[in-house]
Amino acid sequence: MPRRFCARTAFLCTLLALLVGVVVSGVLGHQASVALDKTSQLAAAVAALVLFLRAARREQGTERRWRLWMVASTASLTVGLSAWIWGQLFLGVSLPSSTLAPLGFILTPVLALGAVLTLAHGAADSLPNHRSKLLVVLDGLIVVGSLFVLTWVSALESIARAWATSGPGFATVIAHPAAYLVLLVTLLVTSWTHRTVRQLPMLFLALAGLAQSASGWIFAWLVSHGAEAIPPIADVGFMACPVMLLLSSLAPTKGKPVRTGGLGTGELLHLLVPYLPMLITGLFIVVGTATGVRFNPLEIYAGLGVVLLVIVRQLVTLMDNARLLDQLHESREQLRHQAFHDPLTGVANRELFRERLTAALRRGDPVVLAFIDVDGFKHVNDNFGHAEGDAVLRIVATRLQHCVRDEDTVARLGGDEFGVLVESGDVDPSEIGNRVLAALKSPHQTQGREHEVCASVGIAHRTAHDAAVSADDMLGSADAAMYTAKRLGKGMVVVHGSIPAPEHA
Repeated sequence: MPRRFCARTAFLCTLLALLVGVVVSGVLGHQASVALDKTSQLAAAVAALVLFLRAARREQGTERRWRLWMVASTASLTVGLSAWIWGQLFLGVSLPSSTLAPLGFILTPVLALGAVLTLAHGAADSLPNHRSKLLVVLDGLIVVGSLFVLTWVSALESIARAWATSGPGFATVIAHPAAYLVLLVTLLVTSWTHRTVRQLPMLFLALAGLAQSASGWIFAWLVSHGAEAIPPIADVGFMACPVMLLLSSLAPTKGKPVRTGGLGTGELLHLLVPYLPMLITGLFIVVGTATGVRFNPLEIYAGLGVVLLVIVRQLVTLMDNARLLDQLHESREQLRHQAFHDPLTGVANRELFRERLTAALRRGDPVVLAFIDVDGFKHVNDNFGHAEGDAVLRIVATRLQHCVRDEDTVARLGGDEFGVLVESGDVDPSEIGNRVLAALKSPHQTQGREHEVCASVGIAHRTAHDAAVSADDMLGSADAAMYTAKRLGKGMVVVHGSIPAPEHA
């Protein structure tokens, strides 16, 4: 956070604390305290309006549009405060006010909501799937339901009764804090789904909404009980709101890069916040029950509804976790396949071939190892191009797989060299080599061409366990036998330590 902004924040918060102290203490008298209270709110609102407008002129795109929404929001707050000051201080309008002030106060969070949605809509980092969006909706409903139960049990029921008997004038008193509550829940939910909402201006906007909503509900409760004047202490939230909006207009939007590893603050909030209001509500109900408070059916059903939403959320989360585990398993299998298989032919690579050969030697199994070099491959590559050569290699790999069992291993060891590992004591090594030659003998058909290639095959085998024989020893013996076959005229099979076997079908 820039030092300049920190200094401004400290100054404005200190000034706010001093103003609150003067207003609440009443040292200036009631009329002067109310005047200082409302004029300080108006000054902060006008300053926020000017700064949002100035910042909007410098920005483009989404950054400009959400600030223009905030210009409209702070303008509405300015109009509401101006009308309130005129009606209460000069005209003596009784509470609840029926002047232009309530409309301006209600439109303030509605227009700020447009700023939040504009910022979220312009982001490219929203949640990737519908099930995650369902979680967000469930979390929002849990928060709203918990807050409803909490406020209804504590104060909202008596306010609603007053509303029912006071007519539409009192409706604006309730709509004002309720609109800020909607703004707060929207800010919370969009901060989980869009990283661009997780920035300082939105944080101060949330603090402004929290402060205004708190004083708004207190104001509604006092009016519902016939109060004709609001005590200064109840106005603290109203005084703090314009200052928080001013800090929102001053706050920098360029923060540190978002972490890609581990659980960040947004992810932790995503996990914890839906349960915090429910926990507070549950404790409130437990304490109320213990002290003899009787709850009506609406309160009971609303509480059960919140619990049901939590259960549904957990089921969806479990389904998401199971799906993620399946995806993780598939990803690991794909990575393992890519790490141990040749990307061109799809057969095993040298690493997997060596791993299986080493395992067979350790078990003491009889093994036959064929080292195969494709003769004539360089001619195909030089005269027809690498794409044609790659096609021939794929055909060779397929034919080698077809001439051995499924449990045997065919590998591309590099370039035009292949290996075949047969773990069996019942197969003649020469027979393996001759099957390879027979498989590669027929022409290799590619896109409109035929290519004649053959192979030189060197074979090493071990029939009894010998701890001194390593995978490198076996590969070296088979490689040496393969070079012997090439010197003898290609298209030959040489078994290490035996007489070369002639080719036959």
